[in-house]
Amino acid sequence: MADDDMAAGGRDPYRWLEEVHGEAALDWVRGHNLATAATWTEAPAFAQLRDQIRQVLDSVDRIPDPTWRGEHLYNFWQDAEHPRGTWRRTTIEDYRAPQPRWEVLLDLDALARAEDENWVWKGAYVLRPGYERALVSLSRGGSDAAVVREFDLTTREFVADGFTVAEAKSSVCWIDADHIYVGSDFGPGTLTTSGYPRTVRKWRRGTALADAEVVFAGEADDVSVVAVHDPTPGYQRDLVVRRTEFFRNRTFLLRPDGEWELVDVPDDAEIDLHRQWMLIELRNAWQAGDVTYPAGAVLVTPLDEFLAGKRELTTVFEPTERSAYSYHAWTRNHLLLVTLTDVRSEITVLTPGDDGWQRRMLRDAGGFDHTDVADTEPDLGDEFLLHTAGFTRPPTLLHGSVDGPTQPVKTGPAFFDADQMTVRQFFAVSADGTEVPYFLVTPGETADPGPAAGLTLMTGYGGFEIAWTPAYSGVIGTGWLARGGSFVVANIRGGGEYGPRWHTAALRENRPRAYEDFAAVATDLVARGLSTPEQLGIYGGSNGGLLMGVMLTRYPELFGAVVGQVPLLDMHRYHKLLAGASWMAEYGDPDDPADWAFIREYSPYQNIARGRAYPPSLFLTSTRDDRVHPGHARKMVARLQEYGHDVTYHENVEGGHSAAADNAQQAFKWALLLEFVWRTLTDQRPSPAESLPTTR
Repeated sequence: MADDDMAAGGRDPYRWLEEVHGEAALDWVRGHNLATAATWTEAPAFAQLRDQIRQVLDSVDRIPDPTWRGEHLYNFWQDAEHPRGTWRRTTIEDYRAPQPRWEVLLDLDALARAEDENWVWKGAYVLRPGYERALVSLSRGGSDAAVVREFDLTTREFVADGFTVAEAKSSVCWIDADHIYVGSDFGPGTLTTSGYPRTVRKWRRGTALADAEVVFAGEADDVSVVAVHDPTPGYQRDLVVRRTEFFRNRTFLLRPDGEWELVDVPDDAEIDLHRQWMLIELRNAWQAGDVTYPAGAVLVTPLDEFLAGKRELTTVFEPTERSAYSYHAWTRNHLLLVTLTDVRSEITVLTPGDDGWQRRMLRDAGGFDHTDVADTEPDLGDEFLLHTAGFTRPPTLLHGSVDGPTQPVKTGPAFFDADQMTVRQFFAVSADGTEVPYFLVTPGETADPGPAAGLTLMTGYGGFEIAWTPAYSGVIGTGWLARGGSFVVANIRGGGEYGPRWHTAALRENRPRAYEDFAAVATDLVARGLSTPEQLGIYGGSNGGLLMGVMLTRYPELFGAVVGQVPLLDMHRYHKLLAGASWMAEYGDPDDPADWAFIREYSPYQNIARGRAYPPSLFLTSTRDDRVHPGHARKMVARLQEYGHDVTYHENVEGGHSAAADNAQQAFKWALLLEFVWRTLTDQRPSPAESLPTTR
């Protein structure tokens, strides 16, 4: 049984492991890392797998994923010669060539050596419409907190005395060449309880950031406040988004008189402005004028008319039981709408005209491949880039125009032989009768399954309205499928596979629906004769790591191995650790007795039992993860060890929420995960090495 005091949220003897850089905690981490390395990484098979994965990650034949800004496609690239990476750009014409001529803008390896910093790339904000400057974000070790520095794209150097923001979870946006919006840590009272900016300042070049004018302030219990400037010629505008909860916000437009005007839409809706148009994504039904629009609908209206009080809205998408809106992208004159039908993607082009919005299909939902809009550049016209791939089909990047052809420009390499592999979709029935879709990739019905028959690796997420769609993974393909194992993606509730209703079905007190769904998929695999509990290994990260913790403590009989990455596990204290307060709309408030009453029923850390049989588990995290506190994984492992359960632990000192800062660290992490599951499910576990005690 679980420790009654712990289950009630009381005594916690491992609170000291929450001291991220505390010497005792780091001694504990080092001891476990050494034991894990000695047990799992010294065999030749591990080194071989790690090196194979590294070759996948470093492959020079990968598609360079582009970001389109002005006349250039930008790309951040990591390989064996550039482990920290290079930021570079080329033209669309050069990109089409087999070997594009890249202009290297910033070499992070050289910068890290010159400045003696472990810089990790966190992105760049390019100034429009001139494209001559950028605000570059660099993190120490991969944490969300980053340093922002102004970069000259012409000289390819950081700007002396340019805009610089100290390390923090900042938000920045160009207004013009001499002004930016900044939200950052300006001292007491300037951050929300979630650790994000509460205020936004307008900063003028040549002045001190501390003296910059505060243009907007939210409340302390908000999630964040962000300001955005849209420089589109003829449609320049400034907005502030005050996110009161993770899925609730209030958007304000700056009026000519300097006042902020609230955009009168539901606070759980999302809006997007493009030229004269406002797009509205509804999470719940909304009555506007004489019309009630359903939850999950997408609406479009002229912004000026809406602000003037008109409520003549056009519905460009309305969900069904099987379909949901996923996201959208704009070209100059058209709207690209990406939707899912039973987790299969469709892309529709919508064009405004005198007779309303006309529509035509750009990509249909045939097969199990998934197509995304890689990027558009509305400043230039109506061209787009599409990215399409499947579980067994390598990615292809296509370039096209709404009024012209769409043609492939890049095709990624095949990292594993998929000729005999089969992709299928099944539906499991959850505890309340809901049908839950899942994808299964197997070695093939006609192929000799060999000794790995039934060996299955399963993953899922089930949170924050994030949909898990088919994707090509050279890592999973090389490290699992090519060895003869099967792979499963479970599209459980809490995600966005069927829009807001799929997400809200597992919110707060309904969170167990997500766990019942995952258990139902595992049960369905066994019922179909596709696997057995002893042959079924599972993994998930972040909210998916919480899912793994619940599976371990609530459904241990269904699985043979469990891996949690950067996991949430102590749900009694998650809201007090780093960014946790921002997720209370998802999980509930543990300080509210009514909320804790349902959270405590599944919180993994509080529900570890002494006498119950658990499958072997592995927990992976990062010291530099400043989103999900590493204390979750540390404490879970300490308590599991105290109770005599078989658990393995590794904590990377870098990597942030991805638990890896470069391809070498990614290869190590994935090799450890895959080798742990494979050897556990095939009864080839090595003899454990001794670790440090679980107490101070």
